Amino acid sequence: MTPVQKLIGLVLAILLALAIGFGGAWQVQDWRLGKKMAERIAEQGARHQKELDAITGEAWRQQAAEQNKRLALEQQLAGQDQQHTKELSDAQRNQARLRDQLATADVRLSVLLAEDPASSCNVPTAPGAVGMVHAARRAQLDPAHAQRIVAITDAGDNAIIALRACQAYVRAVAP
Repeated sequence: MTPVQKLIGLVLAILLALAIGFGGAWQVQDWRLGKKMAERIAEQGARHQKELDAITGEAWRQQAAEQNKRLALEQQLAGQDQQHTKELSDAQRNQARLRDQLATADVRLSVLLAEDPASSCNVPTAPGAVGMVHAARRAQLDPAHAQRIVAITDAGDNAIIALRACQAYVRAVAP
């Protein structure tokens, strides 16, 4: 072998060694970068999971708060409904007692007669204090008419109680 061939062989061996070294270094570098990239992706996934957990937790807290508000409102409305039902039943009981008293003539409805200038009635025309009017002329109503008047006032009382119940419901539901 000639010295030139030896030199060419040596240069080729060096180039081959360098190529193998660079290839190995490339593989090591690729492996290191791949490992770093995998770590970065894992860290990013962990951060993303923490964010999702925080968002989910907040959504659960908001849902629980809304449910608590709804339950409180339902309890308030149930209490109001019981109160209005009691008022209505009390009013109906009082109305039934008044109708019974009118029917048995325990109570009579009467009206105060106004002064008629043509008659000799001594009923004063000026309004006085509220209360019993002594020595005033009164006319008793027919029991059937008294029953009709009581029925009308019963309906009015029921309507007022129902209206108050509706108003309370609207105030509770509408902020």
